[in-house]
Amino acid sequence: MPPLSRFAPPSPGRTTPVAWQSQFHGVRRLRPRQLRAMCSMLGAAHLQLRVAAALAALCLAPAWAHAQSVGIAGMLGSKALLVVDAHPPRALGAGDEFQGVKVIAVGKDEATVEIKGGQRVLRLGEAPVSVGRKGGSGRRVVLVADSRGHFVNSGTINGRVMQYMVDTGATSVAIGRTDAERMGLNYQGGQPVRMSTANGVSQGWRMKLDSVRIGDVEVFGVEAVITPQPMPYVLLGNSFLNEFQMTRMNNEMVLEKRH
Repeated sequence: MPPLSRFAPPSPGRTTPVAWQSQFHGVRRLRPRQLRAMCSMLGAAHLQLRVAAALAALCLAPAWAHAQSVGIAGMLGSKALLVVDAHPPRALGAGDEFQGVKVIAVGKDEATVEIKGGQRVLRLGEAPVSVGRKGGSGRRVVLVADSRGHFVNSGTINGRVMQYMVDTGATSVAIGRTDAERMGLNYQGGQPVRMSTANGVSQGWRMKLDSVRIGDVEVFGVEAVITPQPMPYVLLGNSFLNEFQMTRMNNEMVLEKRH
């Protein structure tokens, strides 16, 4: 059977080739049963092509396609407007769930959600939280600066949610005492250290964190200092950052694992 493209009618005003006329008249002389068989064959071929294309898309999809992005677009009273991946904003209150994201609590400008078994605090105006493959097997994370130029977002320490700010001038990760107690860190079993504060010299503690995770990257055995004063954020210092090659581009910071 000739290719279907050869059945296309000629352009207006042009003489119809004899070969094309004979092929076209041949199709017109097909009986209804033959036409139905031809359509059935074409339909089956089309379906096979669609299935093959879908399978190819699944096989070629990169691993990071399974990462999930969650952020807050606004607040509506007791509900938060959550944006999950490419879905339109969805107003969710405490106890509501959408696309695997469950809202635990809603505050004035933040919401605590549960994603993939872990709790995250989402704040209005901050970059979306990216939750990727389990086990922190990623090697690269992109951080976006806020309006003040600081890199602030949420992560986990020993599996407990925390809010961090990148501090390239800090020697180690620094955690306020209240945050350390909330996360259940046994800091008093660590090494006592003397720290200079605004109120003079006071005692802090040096300890090893089991793990620190931001996005889909995780570092184990990270040195940290617990300060006696509360802090608005956990400061991610060089005991964590030295594990990465850092690249700054405009309002983005790219961290890629060295090993």
